[in-house]
Amino acid sequence: MKSREDVENLEKVIGQLQGAHAEISQLAKKSPNDSLNKFKLNLINKVLERANAVLGDKYRPFPDFGQFDADDVPTTSDVTMVLAQYMEETERYRSDNVKYHGGAWYYVVKGQPSDIRSAQPSKVGRK
Repeated sequence: MKSREDVENLEKVIGQLQGAHAEISQLAKKSPNDSLNKFKLNLINKVLERANAVLGDKYRPFPDFGQFDADDVPTTSDVTMVLAQYMEETERYRSDNVKYHGGAWYYVVKGQPSDIRSAQPSKVGRK
């Protein structure tokens, strides 16, 4: 990562993806084939747009997918599946950009451990 702002953007995307996934997963358990309403779809698309910007081409889960088509409204199970893939890739990106240093995990910024603490990576050694 190049800056503290990159770390903050990643952390925000991770939180948004986790929150959206939790909410839509609950809907999918009740009615997996129901369509998502336009309001929720708009919010999901905004999260995906931000995630694509943060992840870049290397970590983006689907090179030909940017967001859901508002005219072809997806089902809750479709959205849950896509969000899960994005969550996996954001974790892989995060894991590739943290380092154990001085007894704790820190984000790597400009090739060096920063002062920004991180949780332990779950995808160690996948770089």
